[in-house]
This record gives sequence, C-alpha cells and structure tokens, in this order.
Amino acid sequence: MSSGEADRGLTPEMERATQPDFARWQEMVAATAGCAQPIRLRGRRLTIDTDTGEVVDLYDTEDEPTGYLLTACGNRRASRCPSCAEVYRKDAFHLIIAGLAGGKGIAATVNSHPRVFVTLTAPSFGAVHTRRERDGRSRPCRPRRDGGTCKHGRPTGCARRHDRNDPILGTPLCAECYDYMAAVLWNAHAGQLWKRFRTYTKRALAAEAGLSRSALRKQARLGYAKIAEYQARGLVHFHAVVRIDGPGGPNDPPPAWANTQLLETAIRTAARTTAISIPGPHAANQTLVLRWGGQLDIRPIHLTGASNSDGLEDIRVASYIAKYATKGTETAAAADRPIRTGYDLAMLDVPDHPRRIINACWTLAARPEYANLRLRQWAHMLGFRGHFLTKSRGYSTTLTVLRQTRADHRAAEARQRHGLPDLNGTNLITESQWTFAGSGHQPGEAAWADAIRERVNIARTIDEQRAAG
Repeated sequence: MSSGEADRGLTPEMERATQPDFARWQEMVAATAGCAQPIRLRGRRLTIDTDTGEVVDLYDTEDEPTGYLLTACGNRRASRCPSCAEVYRKDAFHLIIAGLAGGKGIAATVNSHPRVFVTLTAPSFGAVHTRRERDGRSRPCRPRRDGGTCKHGRPTGCARRHDRNDPILGTPLCAECYDYMAAVLWNAHAGQLWKRFRTYTKRALAAEAGLSRSALRKQARLGYAKIAEYQARGLVHFHAVVRIDGPGGPNDPPPAWANTQLLETAIRTAARTTAISIPGPHAANQTLVLRWGGQLDIRPIHLTGASNSDGLEDIRVASYIAKYATKGTETAAAADRPIRTGYDLAMLDVPDHPRRIINACWTLAARPEYANLRLRQWAHMLGFRGHFLTKSRGYSTTLTVLRQTRADHRAAEARQRHGLPDLNGTNLITESQWTFAGSGHQPGEAAWADAIRERVNIARTIDEQRAAG
C-alpha cells in the first residue's frame, strides 16, 4: 500500500474503485466472466464495406478509459482459472454429447451406432497404497500374512483402511523399489500407445467382421473422443468413447454386421496386443516394452432415459469426460506450471512422490536417446506430452466451431445493446491489429474480479435451472 493510500485509510481494492476507469474495467471483467488471469491488449479493429470503401466500424483501445481491452485467458485448467475452465468444460460436454445423441451438425441417428465407453489404464511400476472396497466397506490396502519386507527393509504390505482423501493414496510402499524412470517413459509414450491402439482396434475389427483392412475402410469408420486423467500415483489413463460409423462418418449408418459386442471384442484384442518397444532406462542395450495395464473397462453407451439399463447413459458419459477436461496433475499433487530452471525445480512445493517423478523427467531428459521427448518441458505434466481432450476428425463438431459460434453470438448481442449496425454482410472485411500489454490483475483488482465471477456463476445457475424447467 502506498503512503497516499495509507493516509486516506484506503485498501488497494477501495483505491481501485475510486479510479475513473473502474466502471469500464468492471464491464470488461464481466465480459470475461471474471477470468482469473485476463490478457490485456492494445490495438484496434477496423471493418470496411468493400463495395463503398466506407468504414462501418472502428474500435481503438486508445478510446478506452483503461487504455486497453481485456480478454479471457482461455486456460482449461480449473486450478489456473475457474471461469475459463467452466467455459471449456461446457464446450467439451457439447462436443462429446453431439457425437452420442446428435446436434451441432450431427444427425440424431448417431445414437443408434454401436458405441462403448472404454477405460485404459497404465501398468504397475511398483506397489502403491490404494483404497479397496467390498460391498461399500473399506478393506485393508495390501494385506500380507507373512509380513515380509522388500530389499530395502520396508514392508511389502499395508493393513490400513485408507480414507478416500488419504494423501498417502497412490504413493509407493517403497520409493526405492518403485520404477520412476519407467513410469515417466510410460507417461511420455501414452499418446503414441493410444495411436497404436486405434490402429490395432481397426485391424481387430476387420478380423472379427471377416474383412480385409481395405474392405473395412469401404464399409465402416471408427470415431472416438478421449480424455486423459491422472491417477493418484501420477500415471495417466484414458477414458474414451469409441463408435462405429459408416464410411461417411457419424451421419452415415454403420454396416449391418456392426454391433456393440463385435466392437468390444476388437477393443479387448487391441488392448491386449498393443505394445511399444523403446530403449530401457536402466542398462545399455536394454529394451523397455510399454503396454496397457491389466485393468480394462468397457461399457455400452445408451440413450439417457432408455429402458435398457445395461451400460452407461450418454449424458453421464459426456459429463464425466467434460469434468476431467478441466483437470491437470492435481490428483497427483504435482505442479500446475512449467518447471523452467533448476531453481524452479529446487523450490517446488510438492510431496515426495510427484517430486521424484519430476526429478526422473529431468534426469532422463539429459540422455540423448530421450532428447526427442522434451521431458524437462513436460516435467510439470509428469512426462505426459499429449493433449488432454482429443477426438477423431469426424466424431462431432470442433472446439473451434463452438468458440466461434459463441464469439459471434456475443458480438451480435453487444452491437445490438449499443445500437451499432449489424456486420453480417458479405461485402464487409475486418482487419485487426493487437499487441500484448500484460496479463493478470493489477493491485486491488483480484477481489473485485472474484466477486464478478461469483455473480456470473449465480446468473448461469439460475438460467440453467430455468432451462431445465
């Protein structure tokens, strides 16, 4: 607080509220839905009628009381920006549900295509503490009658009944026995393993249908959408919607031979046979074979409200995937920002298990055989280099389309609210020139932004309740 503020007895929040640009700043923050780390831009946008040469719209940040324009950061992670993460979650939901029930350019008949919800897990790299249940009751973690110890003198079992929020969940029984190097390499190759799994699923589907691979391409296409989720042990696993379409995509009916059972059999075959061989981390000329873990879950997906109770409802699946689209490494208690220097690494405030994974990333990054993995760049992601939410080209709509539709709608609303002309004409051209002027909130602004975000959330909840009847 400056001496002038102290003399007047004003907090930074009160001081910010007395400034002449405060009202306009609030409008901008409300437009970003209370973004936690908004981007400040300077520049202008010019719209010209190409037939007449007339300037029909001009916006310049020099005319703003603030001197800049605020725009949302767009970060998908709830730990970084709750507001933008909520927007991303809803976009992810609409993207997934469109491929299950139709909408956004996808015919409703897509709901009759064979589709399943698949969970692919990582293998074990050492015994970890886990929560086991039977009939809704917690069971001992890793009971051992012999009470043995590992070569480091630590117990090989655990008789504790862990609570759901026990911080020890996912951590190794013995950190020295745990293969951190192999775990990092598995995370780093998980995306490649998924890509190979897709190829093997197509091959297995062709074999189950009694077709050649080229014949399968002429009759059917696999559509998918997947999300990556971190387990408490720091390894990613994938949840995916996998669907059989006709050769033209989701609006094309699948062939008569296609059914859910055939799809499930092909997926189980592919999961069992998919493997990647890479140089091993522990000895020269060693090979490390990376595979999926033994826990494979496949469930049919049916329409919400359908009488068939076998499987999962489509809305439940879409909600589940959208929920994890805004998560990062929080489950593993790891970092949520890149670790750029050795000093950043030394100053990390994380538990021992994720720290060891991150240290393994830095150690392996120094070895030439793993240079292409860029493990230091992805150390905060525990070595995982892939996108969290991915889909096949024709699964449904795209995030780009959803974002552009929302931006056009908001722009049209704003122009109508301010009495400005409609800019939907085909003879108009818009040119923009922007420069980065900073990010985040300035002193005294964060609390106001939090209050605005809360108001926006309340308004959204009311609107959703009204829409639901």
